[in-house]
Amino acid sequence: MTFIEFFKKQFISEGATTRNMLSRVPDDQFNYKPHEKSMEMKSLVTHIADLPGWIHMAFTTDELDFAQPYDQLQVNNNAELMAYFEKRYNDGLSALVPENEALLDKIWTLRNGDKIYSADPKIEIIKMSLSQQIHHRAQLGVYLRLLNIPIPGSYGPSADENGFQ
Repeated sequence: MTFIEFFKKQFISEGATTRNMLSRVPDDQFNYKPHEKSMEMKSLVTHIADLPGWIHMAFTTDELDFAQPYDQLQVNNNAELMAYFEKRYNDGLSALVPENEALLDKIWTLRNGDKIYSADPKIEIIKMSLSQQIHHRAQLGVYLRLLNIPIPGSYGPSADENGFQ
């Protein structure tokens, strides 16, 4: 199995789980914030929806510079959120093709102007994109739990799906 085949399998699996989680976000909770240090729900879910597209970005660019404008759609309801996720998911999936295997060792840089946060092989950026999706999806699970919204399972059934009280 190539790295691209491995990542594509993971991408599809994690995408299905993320899609299921994002579908639970109610329109009237986009301003919800469980703690003063927490992200607002809208920012969190928009970031989660955007992350699959980072795989495409990693293969089609050599860096992301936060000093430059970053085009992230602003969503205002669940329908817009899901449409944005599907777009970014399809962007990411389109980059997981055999010919990109040759690019995995090429360096990709994350910076803010002159300050470099990381300069890693693209294979690490692919891994980070998937890990970030999982990490922030777990955050979303906490938000949903605090709002008493049933949480779907990620790697097996959730307590809500098993009927636990």
